[in-house]
Amino acid sequence: MMMKNLKLLLCLTLFGVFSNLYSQEIADHALGLRLGDSDGFGAEISYQKSIGRYTRVELDLGWRDSREYDAFKLAGLYQWVHNIDRGLLWYYGVGGGLGNVDFEPRLNNSNQPFQPDGGLFVFAAGDVGIEYNFDIPLLISLDFRPELGLIGYSDFDNGFDFDIALGVRYQF
Repeated sequence: MMMKNLKLLLCLTLFGVFSNLYSQEIADHALGLRLGDSDGFGAEISYQKSIGRYTRVELDLGWRDSREYDAFKLAGLYQWVHNIDRGLLWYYGVGGGLGNVDFEPRLNNSNQPFQPDGGLFVFAAGDVGIEYNFDIPLLISLDFRPELGLIGYSDFDNGFDFDIALGVRYQF
C-alpha cells in the first residue's frame, strides 16, 4: 500500500515538474465572452486574471431569459495553464459557483398549472480546455466544464451538467 502511494506521489511530482518546464506566461488580464449552450446560458461575460506565472483565476457571469425560465449564474475557477506549442496552450482547473433560477408556470401530467421550484443553486466545477494566444491581444479558447450541483441544482438541471463553450477574449 505504501509503495503504491509512493509511486503515485512520484508520478504527480514528475508531471508537475515537466508541465512547468513547457509552460508559457499568460496575460495579466483577459476580458471577453464565453459562448456555449449549457442550460441555455448561451453567453457569459468572462474575465481572467493571472495569479502567478502559470496560474490564473477566471470569473464568468451568465444569464438567460427564455420561455421556460429566467436565470443567472456566476462561476469562479482557479486554472493551471501549460504550453503545447507556440501560442497553443492547454489548461485545467477547479472551482464552483452559484446562481438563481425562476421557472415559468407550466402544466403538470394532469394538465393542472403549477409553479416549479426555483431559487438559489450552488455547484462545484472542473475545467479543461485549449486556447490559442494570437500575436495580437486576442485569445480564443474551447473548454469543457463539468458542473455538479450541490444545493438546489437538481431542480434546475438534474444535478450534473456538461458545459462546453467557445471563448473569445481581449488580453491586456
